[in-house]
Amino acid sequence: MVVKPCFCLITPWESTPAVEDAVAIGVSGFTIRRVQEHDLSTLAEVLADSFHPRTGLMGWAYPMLRLGIYEDLRNRLRSNLPHYVCLVAIAKFSTVTGYREEIAGTVEITLRSTSSWQLGKSQYPYVSNLAVKHSCRRHGVARQLLLSCEQTAREWGFQDLYLHVLEDNHHAQRLYLKTGYKLRQVEFSYLSWWLRRPKRLFLQKHLSSASIT
Repeated sequence: MVVKPCFCLITPWESTPAVEDAVAIGVSGFTIRRVQEHDLSTLAEVLADSFHPRTGLMGWAYPMLRLGIYEDLRNRLRSNLPHYVCLVAIAKFSTVTGYREEIAGTVEITLRSTSSWQLGKSQYPYVSNLAVKHSCRRHGVARQLLLSCEQTAREWGFQDLYLHVLEDNHHAQRLYLKTGYKLRQVEFSYLSWWLRRPKRLFLQKHLSSASIT
């Protein structure tokens, strides 16, 4: 039995009751679908775990960061923007008693506005918040989420897709380059230089009319 998340202002997270004989022994497959409101608690935790370490001061602030992510997700979902999609990957785990499902990862795609001199267009599809649960990594989840974003961009009538990655995030860079993204611009800011923070890399992928490999 799965307990549905409780949406409240103080703590919208509930743990799924433990089942003694439901021990995961491997990922047997996953599907991609649009997010639903009952997914948001789990998504907030996946995103918080992926982008905010629980060590030091960040560990102390983790509950508030997770709550902020949850509220942002809920606001975006309820805004009903015509060009905003949040996708989730649902993993199917084989267990000693059968199968169980859980959220393995997420990604968002939306239209961003830009100056015409920057890209030669007023809007472009932009991928953000790609995150995969630690226990579900190295199973192709991130790649399938990216491919689903490409399909969405085509449905919106675009032939290019864009995203950012930090220059020190080598694992993510390998994923993006392997799936066909190319470096378009290294973004420099004096604040990042002064604080010795990694630069942001702006990547682009041209989408052919055929299926992407």
